[in-house]
Amino acid sequence: MDQPFTFTINIGDAKFRLEFSDTSSPENWRLLDPDVIVICYDISQRLSLINMKRFWIDEVKKTFKRADTLPIVILGLKRDLRSENDPNGIIYPQEAYQMAQTMRADRYVECSAVTGELLKLAFEDICKTATKTATPAGGQSEGGCIVV
Repeated sequence: MDQPFTFTINIGDAKFRLEFSDTSSPENWRLLDPDVIVICYDISQRLSLINMKRFWIDEVKKTFKRADTLPIVILGLKRDLRSENDPNGIIYPQEAYQMAQTMRADRYVECSAVTGELLKLAFEDICKTATKTATPAGGQSEGGCIVV
């Protein structure tokens, strides 16, 4: 497993430290105790959306002990590649949102790293989703937030 990507984001008066871990196999997941799971898919690849439901959500549920209470965010990547030229490949936000609902995800967001569109909002939504369930008081503990 590579070193996590760590950074800090401010939302209002609150400061959040995020650790994103990109793992190559579910075996490595067992080493982590995340506060939120982010399952990403490529907006320009329909198979990516299908695999998210067929494979990844089940892997999360099998791997983490507290999977029933662990918040899940579905993140659509490459928003800039959504094209009207390929009507069969277009994944509209409504379709992805419905898929997220069937997977019982807590949140659905999209962004583009290339253009920066909705990127800050996506990170803010991840933070807010993680902290809603982190403690009985609704706030994150001092340790920060671990994102898988």
